[in-house]
Amino acid sequence: MGKVLMKGNEAMALAAIKGGCDAFFGYPITPQNELPEYLSKHMQANGRVFVQSESEVAAINMVYGAAGAGARVLTSSSSPGIALKQEGITYIAGAELPAVIINVMRGGPGLGGIQPSQGDYKQITRGGGNGDYYLYSLAPESLQEAVDLIKESFEIADYYRNPVMIAVDGLIGQMMEPVDFDHEVKKWDLKPKDWVADGDRKSHPKNIINSLYLDPTDLENHNLKLKKKYDDMKANHQRYEMINMENAEIAIVAFGSTSRIARTAIQLLKEQGVNCGILRPITIYPFPEKAFKELPKEVKDLVVVEMNTGQMIDDVKIATMGTHNIHFYGRVGGIVPEAEEIVDAVLKARGESNE
Repeated sequence: MGKVLMKGNEAMALAAIKGGCDAFFGYPITPQNELPEYLSKHMQANGRVFVQSESEVAAINMVYGAAGAGARVLTSSSSPGIALKQEGITYIAGAELPAVIINVMRGGPGLGGIQPSQGDYKQITRGGGNGDYYLYSLAPESLQEAVDLIKESFEIADYYRNPVMIAVDGLIGQMMEPVDFDHEVKKWDLKPKDWVADGDRKSHPKNIINSLYLDPTDLENHNLKLKKKYDDMKANHQRYEMINMENAEIAIVAFGSTSRIARTAIQLLKEQGVNCGILRPITIYPFPEKAFKELPKEVKDLVVVEMNTGQMIDDVKIATMGTHNIHFYGRVGGIVPEAEEIVDAVLKARGESNE
């Protein structure tokens, strides 16, 4: 179909359809409302299921049921709505069910505001609900990348039998960009869904989907089984991009919309004679620790830039293990940092360098 100019939320909705989404369950909340609105018009027309539930809690439990029956399922929301879904998300992870969750982040805590934010980073990367579980979490920086990753995310969810989180913010949800929906995405080596509870007695035995293990040994074994899954994500499926790292003197670490702004900042820095690179995490879980081993030896200072108060800093510190000076610049409350502000933060970091 070639490139099409679309609004972010609508493009992500169409990407889900293109990715084979069978059913959507959700509840309205700004700034992601256009996503379910688009699906309400197009899911049934494409032979799929769309339900606007009575609440976020209801929506995530519908996701649990449909995923358990073998459907490719999507839900979407924005920060407070994702918070309400946490109990259901941990049930889905515990029951080893595939599902895709899109979070169009807004400012917080609490109801906060409807402007862009990256304040859900820790909630996304640390599980959010109870118990030892993680979501494979992707943070695209452009609408094209969001579309491609959403299409692939249904494959990833099926492969790992685990929820996948697409972490964007209101900026990506509301912007308009040309998007090519015909991009080929990675196909994962998927096994038949012989674990589903769909009432079919001919192709597989009776299955019970559950996350309750009253025997401590059984629950420990289940947790260790889940851990192997997360360890495989860390070992084999970290994603990141290194930008302008050749001869870099200093580097910015940024994800999502913020990394787009950082791209402009490094051009402005180049005009001032400073060669600055960008390390862009694409997976925020698993965090791309491998990327930090690829940094040029000349880079001693890292400037973490986020639309929060520094939630990614801990992961950067763990990844670098004290080998770099870590600086931070962030804006919160829905304020998007300007490229010039990032330039100032980089120049300040260079002045504070221990070198």
